[in-house]
Amino acid sequence: ICSTGSEVSAPAAGSVPAANPAPSGGSSVRAIAAAVAGTVFEWFDFFLYGSLAVVFGRLFFPPGHETAGLLAALAVFGAGWVVRPLGALVFGRIGDRVGRRRAFLITIVLMGFSTVAIGLLPTYAQVGLLAPALLVTLRLLQGLAVGGEFGGAATYVAEHSAPHRRGLNTSLVMGTGTIGLLLALLAIAVTRGVLGEQAFEQWGWRLPFLASVLLLALSVYMRLHLAESPAFEKLQREGQVAHAPLREAFGKREHVKAMLLALVTLTAAQGVVWNAGQYFPLVFLQNPLGLDVGQASVLMMCALLLAAPMFPLAGWLSDRFGRRPVIVTGFLLAAATLLPTYMGLATAVRGGLPFAASLALLWWLSVPVALVCGPASAYLVELFPTRIRYSAIGLPYHLGNGWFGGFMPLATVAVSMHFSSEFAGLVYPTAMALLCGLLALRKMPETRHRDIGL
Repeated sequence: ICSTGSEVSAPAAGSVPAANPAPSGGSSVRAIAAAVAGTVFEWFDFFLYGSLAVVFGRLFFPPGHETAGLLAALAVFGAGWVVRPLGALVFGRIGDRVGRRRAFLITIVLMGFSTVAIGLLPTYAQVGLLAPALLVTLRLLQGLAVGGEFGGAATYVAEHSAPHRRGLNTSLVMGTGTIGLLLALLAIAVTRGVLGEQAFEQWGWRLPFLASVLLLALSVYMRLHLAESPAFEKLQREGQVAHAPLREAFGKREHVKAMLLALVTLTAAQGVVWNAGQYFPLVFLQNPLGLDVGQASVLMMCALLLAAPMFPLAGWLSDRFGRRPVIVTGFLLAAATLLPTYMGLATAVRGGLPFAASLALLWWLSVPVALVCGPASAYLVELFPTRIRYSAIGLPYHLGNGWFGGFMPLATVAVSMHFSSEFAGLVYPTAMALLCGLLALRKMPETRHRDIGL
């Protein structure tokens, strides 16, 4: 883990970048746009459930225990994250053996099917404990799909990008989670506004899930028309495609060290910071601050819309100044400002301060998120060779984001309830950001000049 970059398989930082086998002009732009759009749709499906966690807590778990229902709903939210490393292994192998494009197609179909099925589920009042059991099963399928999506999207976009734009282009992949959450909140707000609160709680919550079948059809069409990654095509022409990518990735010491390096310097706290800045505020605004789902959604939609441009800005900064300084700054900023920002948000909401005050604080929570996540895809891509890149990226990314980050909302709420303090649980994301930031400051190699065509 203590490697400074010389032991990982990619060329050493500071080497002169060789030309990537990437297409130029409109074909590259279209390929990147199509890949990013498909990933947005996957995150939209994944975050529909998370955006309605409070509602699912009431409908899919035993009544009369609202707090227990919320904790159970957040646990199911976390379950979708925990299974992501398995999805990364399964689809990483497919992506490295038969191509990025085919793996892309499978993940989007699996995600779309699971999301539509959630919209058809019976509630606890209708079938009892079978309802949460079916819900968990479908969330696990969603987690598998997302687990296969990120490694492919990051790899595909990076392999279509010129070296001096790699951070900027791959930052669009990292921004898809924010856009997907924004679209999920928008769909919920529109449906709720049209139907009214009572109808939405009874049956209207199903409509955004069922409507995702349209996104599924569009995504499948787009991905059927994607060209294969130029780097993977080069491997095919040269007969260098890995026959056992997982064995190769985990069987070589330098690859394992690179995966551990990615985990301890980035991904272990990346998902924690993302959830603390972009998802957990939605829960916090409703419980304990008491806003209804409509008010909380409007605030979060505005904040996410303002935050979205910061991801490409962070990616551009990493192309100009390096991945390491941008990521380290984001972690340390999160560690220093999470607690005071949440305290300020509680004061603003309860004190009846203007809408703009709460919005500014919610936007600020996204600043360290963008700095950490914007350069993350490029950094991970640059750690691994083309032959096993899809497989090797996925495990540390989803292990960190899924296991450490996925249960961040549940852990934070549970700790706060245990200590009867709405802010006590924030020690977890604060400590994780500080720990990973210090490790990144000490151990993270600078990778922006590495040739990823090898």
